[in-house]
Amino acid sequence: MTGPNRPDLNCWHAVILHRDHPSVDALKRQLEALHIRVTVVWPQLNESHTDANVVFFDADMGHDGQFPWPAGFAPMPMIALIGSETPGRIAWALSQGSNAHVLKPVGSTGAYSALLIAAHAYDGARAQAEDIRVLETRLRQRPIVVHAILELLRRGSESEADAWQQLRRVAMDWGMTLEDAAEAICRQDRAFSKKA
Repeated sequence: MTGPNRPDLNCWHAVILHRDHPSVDALKRQLEALHIRVTVVWPQLNESHTDANVVFFDADMGHDGQFPWPAGFAPMPMIALIGSETPGRIAWALSQGSNAHVLKPVGSTGAYSALLIAAHAYDGARAQAEDIRVLETRLRQRPIVVHAILELLRRGSESEADAWQQLRRVAMDWGMTLEDAAEAICRQDRAFSKKA
């Protein structure tokens, strides 16, 4: 059964960042059975690997500096290959942005569920980061909204509530966010002030 959020794995490229090991062979077989193109590298990724759709990495022998991006900012889902459950190794894997894990030794199953879980977690984290970015932008623009309300009051709005309603109407008419409409009103005010 195909769900609307299930990734099309047939066109995926997986990079396995792991030293030569029987678990790598088993994982590679699982991925290739899913029609995923696989590249195995060690000891580090380079810029050419940033086009991968997923990275499996060795949490046991992994170390800082193996990835061409800052820790926690991978441009794709990350799946930790974990053999040692020591707290320090797990903490390191999490700090790299691991979205799922597969326990070693890798057998004949586990990759598919890890791929789906990692893709879902990664998409959720990216959506949440985008929501936070939008909210931070809106928060930074709040003084502009206040300035626009004051400008609308100066132009003749009867009350704050009337100015708010006018600002909302402008935003809807122009197809903008409230903050963008406020910024446009403030730009008009600055342009008018310069001409005066």
